[in-house]
Amino acid sequence: MTTATPTTSTLTGVPALAPLLARGALLSPLKRPRPDADFPRTRLVLPGLRVDLARLAAYERVCGFPTGADALPVTYPHVLGFPLAMRLMSGRGFPLPLLGLVHTSIGITRRTVVPATGAYELAVRVEGLAPHRRGTEASVVTELRAGADVVWESRSTYLARHRTTARPPAEEPSPERREPLPVRAEWRLAGDTGRRYGAASGDRNPIHLHPLTARLFGFPRAIAHGMWTVARCLAEHGTPDAAVVRAEFRSPVLLPGTVTYGAEDGGGGAGGRFELRGARDGRLHLSGGVGPYPAA
Repeated sequence: MTTATPTTSTLTGVPALAPLLARGALLSPLKRPRPDADFPRTRLVLPGLRVDLARLAAYERVCGFPTGADALPVTYPHVLGFPLAMRLMSGRGFPLPLLGLVHTSIGITRRTVVPATGAYELAVRVEGLAPHRRGTEASVVTELRAGADVVWESRSTYLARHRTTARPPAEEPSPERREPLPVRAEWRLAGDTGRRYGAASGDRNPIHLHPLTARLFGFPRAIAHGMWTVARCLAEHGTPDAAVVRAEFRSPVLLPGTVTYGAEDGGGGAGGRFELRGARDGRLHLSGGVGPYPAA
């Protein structure tokens, strides 16, 4: 892999998502993903960020969080950072095709309560590439700062599927082999869930919006956003003010559909594992866990 000197690029506003998604789609056929490819070393920084409270309320409603709370939901800074991540991943220097890229996991650390009315600095960078048993995976890091302090950060992995002969690192035993967690709730998901979340988050990937556009990418129906599924679970489960969250996206949730939310305990923000499964077949869609920060 060639090396490059890391650079910082300061933005004056939030990038518009639609042109970035279009650019990424146009460039996707030109990409040749591999784990030893070079990747952009640019760190995008957006200072002076303030949250649009109306948009936040729409997000809270579609994900099941209480509206009007003083603090941001634990997953919301990901929404704030998504346009910056798309700017990096839709560019010529990013080696993985945006079309077909699969969000496979997210890890979140919230060090303290993040007020909805605060002013923040947002920063996003590509941390690196790694071999995966199904292709190449990119890690994208997002940080939210209040003054000099990092109050929230995440690490997301995105998979480009392709043939590979590389041996990826050994993976932990799949949660699919574990006994299902106790069911705490059953949710019937409407066919417009993806459109409503897309309107609130700005992520209008066509696989989430309509059956016709989803079929172009091999899905029989529209599928729910992975970040909606983890947000909906965390809205039900609760999180401590200072928390560590980890979630693995295992299989798509077709819309409309019915799913069950399972958890080790009754929620309330105490921590523990959670999951989302198909109500009919028990198929695991999402597995995750919540713990305090710092770890006890």
